[in-house]
Amino acid sequence: MIYTVHYVSPLGILQLQEEEGKLTAVLFMNDSPMKETETTSSAVLHETIRQLDEYFAGKRITFDLPLNPSGTGFQQKVWQQLLQIPFAETMTYLHMAKRLGNVKSIRAAASANGKNPLAIIIPCHRVVGADGKLTGYAGGLHRKQWLLEHEAKAAGKQSTLF
Repeated sequence: MIYTVHYVSPLGILQLQEEEGKLTAVLFMNDSPMKETETTSSAVLHETIRQLDEYFAGKRITFDLPLNPSGTGFQQKVWQQLLQIPFAETMTYLHMAKRLGNVKSIRAAASANGKNPLAIIIPCHRVVGADGKLTGYAGGLHRKQWLLEHEAKAAGKQSTLF
């Protein structure tokens, strides 16, 4: 059974999905008429909401949730790399490709990054262009900037964004 709940975040409504006891999606919903968080019987979704509340309150820097994002083997490798980027830090797409063992995979890594189905939880917002500027984010660049500034503030760092 697939459980779905909508979560009202500072960045708009997020759709959370769980299947077989694992979180499978955290997606930004655009122009959703939802006003309040729905309730569900899924313990995983309740825990996801609790951890997201802590994250947005600046009290959580990592997530501890059972994850099962659907993707190719290469996408899974990219998403595992994203989980290694420390809170309030960034990495370039080129550096990510190097960590994957093939500098020529930069476009494929960027594409996999953009297909991440677990926004915020798998921190694809922490990947920036070679010049340190924001580039590409499925949730929109305004959300990427907000997330990076939020993390910098929570970590007591000065934002280095443009």
